[in-house]
Amino acid sequence: MSALSHAPAARRRAHLPRAWLLLAALLPATLAAREPAPAPATPTAVIGVTLADLAPEHWIAQLPDPDALVLDRAQIEAQNARMRAGDPSIHDIAALPDPLPRALVRERVEALSAAPTRTLYDVHGKTVPKRELDALQRAIALDAIPASQPLRFGLVVHRAALRAFPTSLRVFSSPGDTDIDRFQESALFPGDAVAVLHRSRDGQWLFVASERYEAWIETRHVAIGEREAVLGYAKRAPYIVVTGATVRTAYTPEEPRVSALQLDMGLRLPLRSDWPADQRVNGQHPYASHVVDLPVRDANGRLEFVPALVPRSADVADDYLPLTRANLIRQAFKFLGERYGWGHSYDARDCSGFVSEIYRSFGVLVPRNTRDQAVSPALDRIAFERGDSRDRRMEAVRGLQAGDLVYIPGHVMVAIGHQDGNAYMIHDTNGGSWLGADGQRVRAGLNGVSVTPLEPMLFGDEETYVDRITSIQRMRPVNPEAQASP
Repeated sequence: MSALSHAPAARRRAHLPRAWLLLAALLPATLAAREPAPAPATPTAVIGVTLADLAPEHWIAQLPDPDALVLDRAQIEAQNARMRAGDPSIHDIAALPDPLPRALVRERVEALSAAPTRTLYDVHGKTVPKRELDALQRAIALDAIPASQPLRFGLVVHRAALRAFPTSLRVFSSPGDTDIDRFQESALFPGDAVAVLHRSRDGQWLFVASERYEAWIETRHVAIGEREAVLGYAKRAPYIVVTGATVRTAYTPEEPRVSALQLDMGLRLPLRSDWPADQRVNGQHPYASHVVDLPVRDANGRLEFVPALVPRSADVADDYLPLTRANLIRQAFKFLGERYGWGHSYDARDCSGFVSEIYRSFGVLVPRNTRDQAVSPALDRIAFERGDSRDRRMEAVRGLQAGDLVYIPGHVMVAIGHQDGNAYMIHDTNGGSWLGADGQRVRAGLNGVSVTPLEPMLFGDEETYVDRITSIQRMRPVNPEAQASP
C-alpha cells in the first residue's frame, strides 16, 4: 500500500492531478444527468395526448393497488379451461378423429377458402383477374381429399403466415390500400402445435388446425412429428416465457434453422436443463444465455429438436408474469409505436393479436379474432345493443379498469386509465380520427400501437367509438357456483 493512501484526505487531494479533481467535482452532476427525467406534459399531434401519456409508469402511478393480482395462477387455469370448453373459436386438435373423414376436411377447407365474390386488387392497383382466382380454387384440391386419412401432427418451426388460400398473392379491397391483405388471416409461431388436415395440389401448402385458427400455412414452416412429441412440447418444464414484444435467438452460422429466430411475446420455450454447463451451443459458450429446445425440420420434413441460445439480456422470464394491472400496462406499452400489421403481417400484429399476445404473457388464453373475443362466454362480458342509451354506455366507460377490453365493430382497445374526464386506451389501429378545432374530421392514420382518449374518437363521420361499443370484456374470478359448470 502506498504512503499516499495513509495520508489525510486533504493531503491526498493535493497530490491528485487537476483533471482528476475536476472530474470528481462534475461526477455527481453527470450521474444525475443520466437519470431519466420525467416525460414532459408536452402536447402531441394526437388529440388529448401528451408525451407524458406515452410512459407506462404515468398510468401505473394512478392505480390504487397496481400490484394486486387480478387472477392468480389457479384462477387463470380455471378461466382457460372454461375458454377451451365453452368458446367455439377454440379448437381441441387432440380430439380430432383419427382417421380424418373426407366430409370433415372438406367442410373446414370450404369454410375458409370460399371463392371471392367481390373485386380484389393487386399491389399495383390492378384488378385480380378471374382466371387467377379460379386457379386458387383448383389449388385447394378438394377433389384430392381421400375418403379417410391418418391424422398427422406437427410443430411450427418459424413465425409463419396463415392464409385464406394456398398462395402468397397479396390482394386488397381498393387500389392503393396495400396494408390490409384480404388473404392474410393470422400467424403461427415457433413451437405452436398443429393438426394437418389437407395439402394443396402442389404440396407447397398445408391446411392446418391450431388451437385458435384453421388456415393454410407453407409446408416448409411445419415439422411433422409423433403425436406425443408435438402435443407434449407446450407442457415441458422447466421453461422460459418471452415477455418482450419480440426477442431473437442468438445468431449462429452453425445451425441456421434456429439462428436469429423471432420469438413473440408470450411464447413458452422449454429449457435444456440437462445441457452441460461448459459445452458450447452452436459454437458459443452457453453461460450468458438460456439454452432452449426448439423444433426444426429435417431434410424429409420430420420433426427434430435442437438447442438454441436466448441471451440472458433478452426480455424473458422463468414463468408467466403475475397478472396485475401494473404488469398489463407495462406489457401493452412494450408494443408502443409498432407498425400495425393486419393478420400479423409485417412481422407485427393487429388489434386482436396485440391483445392476445399481451394476455399470453400471463398464460391467459383468448380467441384470435376481435369478433370472437368480443362475445367469448369465458370472459366477464358487458354487452351493448345499437339502441342502448348514451348514458348506459358512458356509465360503463367511467367504470373501466386498466386491462379491460373495449370492442367496437372490427376493433379492440385496452383500457389504461382515466384523465381529464376521459377514458384512455392503448390499441393497435390502422386508423384514428376525431374532430379538429375547426369542426372538421381529422384523419390521423395512426397505423400502429397508439395511446388515445376514447371519447373523442370517431367511428365514421357522425358516431363516436362510444356510440359503437359492442362489448366490454374483463378478466376477473367467476363465483364458485358458475365455476363449477364451465
